[in-house]
Amino acid sequence: MSPCAPRVTFKNIPTNQSSVRTVAAALREAAALLADTSDTARLDAELLMAHALGATRGELLLRRQNAPEPESFRDLVDRRCRHEPVAYILGEQEFFGLSFHVSPAVLIPRADSETLVEAALAARPGARTVLDCGTGSGALLLAVLANLPDAGGVGIDRSEDALVVASTNARDLGLAARASMRMADWTKHGWTADLAGLFDLILANPPYVEDAAALAPSVRGFEPGSALFAGPDGLDDYRLLLPQLPGLLAAGGAVLVEIGSTQAGPVSDIAAGLGFAARLHRDLGSRPRVLELSREG
Repeated sequence: MSPCAPRVTFKNIPTNQSSVRTVAAALREAAALLADTSDTARLDAELLMAHALGATRGELLLRRQNAPEPESFRDLVDRRCRHEPVAYILGEQEFFGLSFHVSPAVLIPRADSETLVEAALAARPGARTVLDCGTGSGALLLAVLANLPDAGGVGIDRSEDALVVASTNARDLGLAARASMRMADWTKHGWTADLAGLFDLILANPPYVEDAAALAPSVRGFEPGSALFAGPDGLDDYRLLLPQLPGLLAAGGAVLVEIGSTQAGPVSDIAAGLGFAARLHRDLGSRPRVLELSREG
């Protein structure tokens, strides 16, 4: 039975007529149904069930297995069956030990991007001013500020809806006093006019996916294309953004930019032409993930 076949949905699977289906039974059926949609089918089912119960996943696993299946669970599973990301269904995603609100207006923060936060904190542990270009949910900026208690920062984005999400996260994480979210578009002339002063750290996770790249349905079908795609080779935004950063960078400052796994060479070449030295940081899978750019010396 295909989990995405028309008119065959989890919510239409009949329960045992003699008893209410338990959470444990519902989880088994949901995991089996999601196996063709997700590589983490059981985990997805557990996260959706915990959400439906209003419980933590730990509480679900330890104490709620024999509880009756909540009515809302079936609709949540059917949404996931149609490839909608779990983070959008739940409305939240953990990143660098913090919980972030997410919506289809922003990319879902990914564990690989934690490499950028770690590299930024190691590169300039005494940073006082931080700029995040293309802030989206605010995950990079807010994770850095949460670990630099004396720093303040600005997150820019060209999406008003994304800035609403980022501002909500700053407020809920208690960082609103140190994080300003502003509308700006680095493809437009004069976008730096409202950015007073120079920054010790500049963070950027720009669009870097090739226009014709093969992507999972959960990515291409649900995440914002404007934050993903950057021309035939995925380098358009690096060519636009990087030349504008020297004028925003304080003496001794550093730029941390996320890259695709095959882009270390091309992006380093762009940076070298601007007088930057590049240091590569790899993610937990040993894939090239972040370039640390500096103009020291």
